[in-house]
Amino acid sequence: MDIMTKLSTQPYKGTRDYYPEDKRVQNYIFDVWRRIVETYGYQEYSAPLLESLEVYTAKSGEELAGEQTYTFTDRGDRTVAIRPEMTPSISRMVAARRQDLGYPARLYSIANFMRYERPQRGREREFWQLNADIFGVDTMLADAEIIEMADAMMKAFGADESMYVIRINHRALIDQIMHEYLGLDNDRSHKLIKLLDRKAKMPAEDFVAAAREVLGNDELVVKLETLTTLQSIAELPEELQASRGALELKELFDWFDKADMTNVIFDISLMRGFDYYTGMVFEMFDLHPDNNRSMFGGGRYDGLVGLFGVEPVATVGFAPGLTTTELFLRSHNLLPELHSSTDIGIVIADDSLAAALDVARQLRREGLAVAVDITGRKLDKQLKAAVKNGIRTLVFIGSQEVSENRYTVKDMITGDEQKLVVSDIVALAKIRHNT
Repeated sequence: MDIMTKLSTQPYKGTRDYYPEDKRVQNYIFDVWRRIVETYGYQEYSAPLLESLEVYTAKSGEELAGEQTYTFTDRGDRTVAIRPEMTPSISRMVAARRQDLGYPARLYSIANFMRYERPQRGREREFWQLNADIFGVDTMLADAEIIEMADAMMKAFGADESMYVIRINHRALIDQIMHEYLGLDNDRSHKLIKLLDRKAKMPAEDFVAAAREVLGNDELVVKLETLTTLQSIAELPEELQASRGALELKELFDWFDKADMTNVIFDISLMRGFDYYTGMVFEMFDLHPDNNRSMFGGGRYDGLVGLFGVEPVATVGFAPGLTTTELFLRSHNLLPELHSSTDIGIVIADDSLAAALDVARQLRREGLAVAVDITGRKLDKQLKAAVKNGIRTLVFIGSQEVSENRYTVKDMITGDEQKLVVSDIVALAKIRHNT
């Protein structure tokens, strides 16, 4: 048997092929991301696909660096990893040019990543995401800017505040709760943080049982359960009210009130899994019943740049993913109708190929994207191919059209037909291109 017949047509598990219709959705999402972050003054950067593994083991957490990262030893006997996230890479880049950057440094990238984890709805082994970070501002204003920008991004997709909620917590407050309020050592604190990070996905009785196993007595379980029911910072126990985390959150929520952002809430169970967060953390949560889930998040991580042997730089960032964004848009029917990037398809009715190619050149000189069917097939097969390729505007060229210098133009959406000269075809196609 020919070896080629044994090859699967399926992509690697947890990855996805992007055909033209899928790329149109991807590009639409990327374009909105790029437009919004650039309106806030963020500039685009890029980083290598491979990094030294120690970049991730230093601060990303053992689960990510040890269990989910694709690693291998290269020919120079170096242990490298396919990037599972961008935060360590951009921190390395900022450390390398720390004295040369103008602060605040607002930086973003749109890139793909890989993690070896169980594929499921909204979670893939290869995934795309936006990473946007502001470096060099240690006040609440950077936190507020990142969250406001994330909110503006949702609204740019057509969402309103009934569709999603922004959940906020603070890692300094979490640490105080773990060590001072509950009296946990580092090991039990780490276990409880990981448990709280999974709380929303667990039945209540399972969470209580797991918490009892970590905490060791019912009194601490009751204290924890009481905390998880709090609706606002004002409801925190008195000994937590004066903590740095609580005070910074109060300031942040005052800012949201003035900005009339009504769908931002305090969620004491929000942990964010990465160990490098040092301050505010947040998540954007979809409220649709068919997609009730965290979409993306971010927070403050002031210490990561300092791991590269320079003075730390205050940093806040967030990273929405392509797949979760697409699920949100589809769940709320917010995806616009997206068409082929080809403005015009030329269908040849007889042996008028030379004339068709000449018309195509004229149209391309006017900035239009033109595809000519050069197969020599019958008209019906050319039409079927154009429909499959999603081309809206077709121009029919045959001997009669060539002699009249007027060409039949058909809108494949409405079915309308008209005969036009090339200049009018250009005007029509440009109008459709911009709508």
